[in-house]
Order: sequence, then C-alpha cells, then structure tokens
Amino acid sequence: MLTRLVIEDAIRRALMEDAPTGDITAATTIPADETATAVLRARENGVFSGADVFTAAFHEVDPSIQVTMHIKDGNRFTAGDTLATIHGNARGMLTAERVALNFTQRMSGIATMTRAFVDAVNAAPDSHAHIADTRKTVPGLRPFDKYAVVCGGGRNHRYGLSDAVMIKDNHIAAMQAAGLDLASGIKHVRDQVGHTTHIEVEVDRLEQIPAALEGGADTIMLDNFSLEDTRTGVAMIAGRAIVEASGTMTLERVPDVASTGVDVISVGALTHSVRAIDLGLDWA
Repeated sequence: MLTRLVIEDAIRRALMEDAPTGDITAATTIPADETATAVLRARENGVFSGADVFTAAFHEVDPSIQVTMHIKDGNRFTAGDTLATIHGNARGMLTAERVALNFTQRMSGIATMTRAFVDAVNAAPDSHAHIADTRKTVPGLRPFDKYAVVCGGGRNHRYGLSDAVMIKDNHIAAMQAAGLDLASGIKHVRDQVGHTTHIEVEVDRLEQIPAALEGGADTIMLDNFSLEDTRTGVAMIAGRAIVEASGTMTLERVPDVASTGVDVISVGALTHSVRAIDLGLDWA
C-alpha cells in the first residue's frame, strides 16, 4: 500500500542517493535566502499519478516549500497544462526537483499506459474484462507502481507472494515429482491454507483445465493461449472459476482477447516496459 510512511521512506532514500552530502551546485550558485516560483508543466498528453509523492519530495528537503497541485491523481492532462505550482526556498526546490520528477514521471507513465489498455478493452465488443498488473515491478518501488496502475483505471493482481496462492508451471512440475497430479496438488494446497486464501492456477494447454476445475481453483490463468483456445477455455470453465488471460499482451491484441469472454487480462508491460511521461519544472 502506498502509505505516507512508505512515501516518506522512499523519498528519503532517493534524496540520500542523489544528494548524500548536500547539493553543492545549488549551495554555491544561489543565495541561501533566495526564493523562487516554478510550475510543473506537461510536455505531452497523459494521465497523472503521484501528487502526494511529488509534494513529499519538496517537503522532505524544506517543509516550508509550498506545493499547490492543480490536478488529481487519475485525471487526464494535455501537453502544455500546468499541473502544480511550487514556491519557496530556491536551493531546496532545486535539490528536490529531480527526485520529485523521477517519481511522478514514472508513475504518470504507468497510469497513462494503463488507461490506454483499459480504454482498448472497454471498447471491445462483448467485453467485461479488467486490466490487471503483475509482480514485474521495479524492486523497492512496487507500492508506487501498483498505485499508478489503479490511477490509470487498472486493478492490482496479488501484491506479493504472501497474498495468494498462484500455482505455475514450475510448481506443477514439483508437485508431479512428489507424486501429485494437478487436481490432487490443488486440493493438497487447499488443505493447508485458510478458507479466505485465493488459489490461482496457471495452465498452458486446454487439457489442464478439467484438472484445475476438479481441484477447486478459484482463478484459472490461460497463459499464452491463442484466441481460439482462449474462447474454448472460457467455454470449458463456464463460470466455475475466474478466467485470466496472460502472456504477450499488447494494445493491438487486448481487444480481441477481451472479446473472448475472459474476466481479467494481466499485463506485465504496464510496469516492466513503461516509458516515463515527459513532465518539466519550469522556473518563473
């Protein structure tokens, strides 16, 4: 969860990385008492994410710096829009600038890409699918990445390995080596976890679906299925489990996948292949 404590800890670590003994450029070029005003301006269209993180970067350097946001997380913006106004000590503003932008540009990039996937799925015929992220996040930045996905209209998959059971191909191979077939393996897992624990099973061929259903999987992930096999898989499951589609999802492909009737489409690219949105801090 992207809590205040998580934000403050990440900002402190980022500032320690960027200015471990201070900002020598700002300290030697700008009088200590000089004040300034700057605006955060969009240089391309996008969806915003990271208002609290942006503000926290300036306040960590100098709590007296005033940050006024002109946009809320999840809102669209266009190139040229003024997204925030910052006023205060010039040295402090310059020291915080890059950290504030690094977080906000990445988060807005994730939100923007997510919104594009959500729009593509919503426009598909007969679609009720939701776009979800994966665990393919930058180490240490998962709360920020996953929050940005939500800002873009997507949903979070499991937050980490502790949140839900997800039986993948390597787990299936290990269970088979221990003498358990897929159905028996799922039941074995169910006997060890609480009744509120969700169990998802990844399958890579149609022949595995009956065993996943027999074992009582709550979600069945169709991994790298063709469109034809995805439709067949949805029909075989017939509402007895949540159907997730995953694997090589692109903006061009997701509308067709959504039209097969799946419930969830997970997209790793939302966080592992995102491009930061171009935002700039312009000084008045």
